[in-house]
Amino acid sequence: MDAAASLLERKIDKVGVALLHKGIVDRETVSKAISTKEKEAGHRHRSLAEILVDEYNLDHHTVFSEVARIYAFKTLKIDEAMTERRINLIKQMIETLTSEQRAVLFKSRTLPLQFDSRTPDKLVLISSIPIHRDIPRIANFFRALKYEVYYAEQKQLNPHIDNILRGDNEFLENIKEMEAELNESDVESGIDEAELDQEINKSMLVNLFEGCLVEGVRLGVSDIHIFPTTRTVTEFHFRVDGKLAIWNKVEGTRPEAVLAVVKDRSLNIDRFERDAAQDGFIQRTIDNTVIRFRVSVLPISGSEYQQKFESIVIRILDSRKVIKDIGKIGFQQKAYEWFNESISKPQGMVILTGPTGSGKSTTLVAALYSVITPQVNVLTVEDPVEYVIDGARQIKISHKVDFEQAIRAILRHDPDIVMVGEMRDKSTADIAIKLANTGHLTFSTLHTNDAPSAVTRLFKMGIEPFLIAYAINLVVAQRLLRRLCTQCKRPTKDLDHSELQRVGFTEEEIESTTFYEAVGCSKCVKGFKGRAAIHESLFFSKEIRKAIFDSGEEIDEDLIRRIAISQGMLTLRASARERVKEGITCVSEVISATMSD
Repeated sequence: MDAAASLLERKIDKVGVALLHKGIVDRETVSKAISTKEKEAGHRHRSLAEILVDEYNLDHHTVFSEVARIYAFKTLKIDEAMTERRINLIKQMIETLTSEQRAVLFKSRTLPLQFDSRTPDKLVLISSIPIHRDIPRIANFFRALKYEVYYAEQKQLNPHIDNILRGDNEFLENIKEMEAELNESDVESGIDEAELDQEINKSMLVNLFEGCLVEGVRLGVSDIHIFPTTRTVTEFHFRVDGKLAIWNKVEGTRPEAVLAVVKDRSLNIDRFERDAAQDGFIQRTIDNTVIRFRVSVLPISGSEYQQKFESIVIRILDSRKVIKDIGKIGFQQKAYEWFNESISKPQGMVILTGPTGSGKSTTLVAALYSVITPQVNVLTVEDPVEYVIDGARQIKISHKVDFEQAIRAILRHDPDIVMVGEMRDKSTADIAIKLANTGHLTFSTLHTNDAPSAVTRLFKMGIEPFLIAYAINLVVAQRLLRRLCTQCKRPTKDLDHSELQRVGFTEEEIESTTFYEAVGCSKCVKGFKGRAAIHESLFFSKEIRKAIFDSGEEIDEDLIRRIAISQGMLTLRASARERVKEGITCVSEVISATMSD
């Protein structure tokens, strides 16, 4: 062993030596980590293991399972230990802690498990960082004379830490401390960028925003809304299962400072532009998964003319939620058969309709995964691209290649299957129809209320009825209903027969159906958890094609709807009634999500 290697061996601890000898880490990385540790002396006091994970991207469990082995920490299987009763007991134990003490638990990824039954003054702790410097302090929080630490794998423990300590996020606590120092008199009209930077640094807004992204992903949020309400208040709202709810309110800080942090940490967005709409994106690794965020910035009116307020909406694009099996979308039997038949044809168009947030993109991606093979060239044109689709070539939109140019270029790129993100105008619709009529299976979306009105929309765009009739295979209108929580839903005691009849239930159905209502528990949000899709599938049979082909100056939507229903189409409300009969949702969701037939 040379002198340099010998010196390195003397500097590193037992964990570093073990990781080095097992080939988990190389000497160069260990040397850099030691330099980082020496620089932090008297400051952060992270262990070598923590630095290797935090700064050099070593797998957390690989490193800390070795820590547990070397220091003889017992390993706890979280799935077996964390029963609902145990979680409630832990919550009771931390009720007496201050917000600062809870922040220490959160930071050290540690929870109290129980006091040892044989040694009452001995506290058992569980941690994914069992050598964290704050663990002795945590034992003292509970006045334990002795303590023992169990090691738990991070990805298993983190959801329980987030659940038990949620609401006492360390980022929020830092903001609260700042708010005590900053009062309204500190806020002046106009924007001084240097002062704004000082305020950002002082207020820990970066930590708040990063914590917001992490929290949003872990809570299954679809969108994060950030907007000012007064000259000193900015609100953060989360959209969960289609409903917005406030997550946090930053008071005593200028909204410009909060919004500047978001813009600074987003790509393709200019922090100093406050009068124009902007689109950008963010990418983070959260819980060992790369998560993409789509950022939209819009100028809005403020309470005072001097201040330039903006609203920011961040769409969370979590690839773990992508459905690749069309059978898991939730089509009812007849609609499922029609959808499979339509996407199995070598040409023709499948159109998804519905408002923003109705799951159109999710269904289209699942459909593409059903038809992608190495033998076909699949091209997509989306603005922006939301999810990376394996096996498809996704055309990148830029200032040099806009949406319309990209679609036109597709015609020369030898496609078999094409997805056009949205038919926005006559030009886009013309090209999409042309693709469907010339031997290509084509997918696209429209914003219409139901399936038959998609025909009218295309007609009013200027597409000839004969092209509509023979280019389209299927139009599917889709909505999402909130699912009742399976843990707490209960049968409705007082049924309103007149309301049920207005929704479309017959007396026979009312008698034979168990209707449920939302209650609310620790496992859900006000009685709901997750969403279920409903569909109105307009299959282009010979009769439907003839009805469209024979149209004069107006499309007869009512005729198309009557023919489709006679052939087995469920309207959106009829589809929703089936979800009620299945016990998946409640009548109030049907009313709020659908129009009468």
